[in-house]
Amino acid sequence: MKELINLQLMMFALIITGLILKKVGVVGKEAQKGMTNLVIDLILPCNIIYSFMIKFSSKIAQDFVVILVISILIQVFCVILGGVLYNKCSVKRKKCLRYATICSNAGFLGNPIAQGVFGMMGLTLASIYLIPQRIMMWSEGVSVFTEAPTKKEMLKKIFTHPCIIACEIGIVLMLTGWRPPHFLEETITSVSNCNTAMSMLVIGMILADADPKTIIDKDVLFYTFIRLLIIPFCVFIPCWLLHTDSLVMGVSVILAAMPAGATTTILASKYDCEEEFSVKLVVFSTAASLITTPLWNMILLKF
Repeated sequence: MKELINLQLMMFALIITGLILKKVGVVGKEAQKGMTNLVIDLILPCNIIYSFMIKFSSKIAQDFVVILVISILIQVFCVILGGVLYNKCSVKRKKCLRYATICSNAGFLGNPIAQGVFGMMGLTLASIYLIPQRIMMWSEGVSVFTEAPTKKEMLKKIFTHPCIIACEIGIVLMLTGWRPPHFLEETITSVSNCNTAMSMLVIGMILADADPKTIIDKDVLFYTFIRLLIIPFCVFIPCWLLHTDSLVMGVSVILAAMPAGATTTILASKYDCEEEFSVKLVVFSTAASLITTPLWNMILLKF
């Protein structure tokens, strides 16, 4: 419990630092965008490759299959939820809510939390868990805002995504037991170690864009309740009843409890779908996750 509290306080301190840097103007909008791209295109891939530098075993193979199946089922469940929960909202608002339900921020925020809470193996399982979500992001997710992408476009987006490529490289390294030259392995490890700090700083910068006076909205509150509490609860109960491995269950529940992804705002802006509302979704759910994530961690420690 002490380690968990220290982890949460460390992450909170980094988030506050990012918020202050954005508020005082040290980091502007373009710099924030550059930092986000740096995390997604370099730091996260190195973090993923690093996570696969472990000794392969039949137990690991079994855990991979189980968490992959859980992740696929969660994605299907989220697509169904997104299609039925927000019918009373305006068309543009519904698009934001559907996308944010399907595509959480697990791909950005999940890895550092999984690594911090569950260690190296937690990070490896998180990388596998996120494969279906990254596929959904460039297929069903994008089609929420526009026409479904062609199969060629979708496959190109999926297989050229840096994190998917990193998973492929990592799996090869793990299965073969081969290791890159020492200097290259040290480079990957060093860049990987930046993941938590950089990710939390960027989250803080996102929070800095919020206007506390207007951020509270009934649709935002409803979404946050669904995303941070109901979805992970619907993952936790079956995993618990089926006696799923505690590490697999823990990673699955925590990643299912992640807030709205920043890509919600990027796509809402691109397709003119209430960008201001999408910012509220991302910012408020991210802020609320600072409370709900430790709560889920404490619940998982009991099981």
